[in-house]
Amino acid sequence: MTQDNCYLLGYIVRTHGTAGNVVIYLDVDYPDDYEDLESVYVEIKGELVPYFIEDINLQKQSNAIVRFEDVNTIEKAQALVGNSLYLPLEDLQELGEEEFYYHEIKGYTVIDQTKGELGIVREVYSLNGQDLIAMDYMGTEVLIPTAVDIVLKADKEKKHLFVNLPEGLLEVYLSEDSESENVPDDAD
Repeated sequence: MTQDNCYLLGYIVRTHGTAGNVVIYLDVDYPDDYEDLESVYVEIKGELVPYFIEDINLQKQSNAIVRFEDVNTIEKAQALVGNSLYLPLEDLQELGEEEFYYHEIKGYTVIDQTKGELGIVREVYSLNGQDLIAMDYMGTEVLIPTAVDIVLKADKEKKHLFVNLPEGLLEVYLSEDSESENVPDDAD
């Protein structure tokens, strides 16, 4: 199994107790969909290693306490902290025609309702509950919030992502570059 045919499920954030349990963060929209999870792939040194789940207890805010098979000491659990968790792409539910998973839109062309074609989706970041689409625009990375009124739909066939960017968003990124170039040096 490789990362190319998997999607990121979340991360192992810390140990829990001394019996080998870990706390995982589920980086998904509906954590409850994973309450019967039987196994995951843990990324260890760039390789995906299967781990079977003996017990999973969903908590608040997308966290779960997990006991992996054969991980029964705090030392074994500590060795897993910080690693990413993956599941096969084939496990994902089918979405509607204009809906998309974040991993699907990398490489899509971003098209704004008023400005037209803008750039290419490079990455999607999940930061403290706010997901941001990173687009390459005129040599600058522009972050687009994933709010429903901003990201409108995806055309999977044409690989287009249709957006309605807030007024001034692009200019904020472009003006930062020009301002930093025009800052005078202190000459004392």
